[in-house]
Amino acid sequence: MSKFGFVTCVELGLSCMKAIYSAGGELSLAITLKDEQAVEKSGRVYIDEFCEDRSIKLIKSSHVNNEEVINSIKQAGIDWLFIIGWSQIASKELLDTPKKGVLGIHPTLLPIGRGRAAIPWAILKGLESSGVTMFKLDEGVDTGPILSQIKIPLDERESATDLYKKVNRAHISLMEKAVPQLLSGEYKLSIQDESKATEWPGRKPEDGLIDLNGSVMNAEKLIRAVTHPYPGAFFIKGRKKVIVWSAEMTDEEPQNCIKFFDGTLKMTDFEVIKFEQ
Repeated sequence: MSKFGFVTCVELGLSCMKAIYSAGGELSLAITLKDEQAVEKSGRVYIDEFCEDRSIKLIKSSHVNNEEVINSIKQAGIDWLFIIGWSQIASKELLDTPKKGVLGIHPTLLPIGRGRAAIPWAILKGLESSGVTMFKLDEGVDTGPILSQIKIPLDERESATDLYKKVNRAHISLMEKAVPQLLSGEYKLSIQDESKATEWPGRKPEDGLIDLNGSVMNAEKLIRAVTHPYPGAFFIKGRKKVIVWSAEMTDEEPQNCIKFFDGTLKMTDFEVIKFEQ
């Protein structure tokens, strides 16, 4: 039976760890950050109790590439190492340490959408579908061979909040699908088609600035793309910053609306932050 290891420090990773057990697998090793690291990171969790209940050896390290991590993987004889919800880049030495490799999950249908900010970009680009991909990590950015994918249809009113939830559920489904394949050895890794590859850049909070001189449709799309759990779309009015969490197009001119040259948006959820004098 293949021996699995897992690297994570976020809730989604813990959900995937649980999915390994529900799919009939088990973990021989878990790696997470030291307790004092990333305490304000969104979704940060501590996996001590989960590991203790299942007698999983737990290593806490400041960096996944540290020697103590490499040695623990070797000593445990790990075949496959999962890295989920982890921002540190794995070194070649780490990638080469598990006997069969390192697996990650990316929230697009690779090779489309390599890079960052996958959920906002899927909405901004008006895609009809997106998905999640489990793949074997190599030294490139999301370039490794694909083990499995799940497609997620998007509707015209898809928000980042809804898509984020769908992507998280798909992570768990993908894990439950992949574990039996890895345990039996009956899996196939498919090389990515470079002719179809695209790469999406990272996004910063200031990229959420609404262009009040632009199109109402672009503004509405931006609001859906960067709403919770992202920093939100916004505009500046005098000494106030208005963050718009949701809005809808209207033919009327209600209170709390934003007017554009080609239409009007009614703000249905927003907050106002006053700048200090």
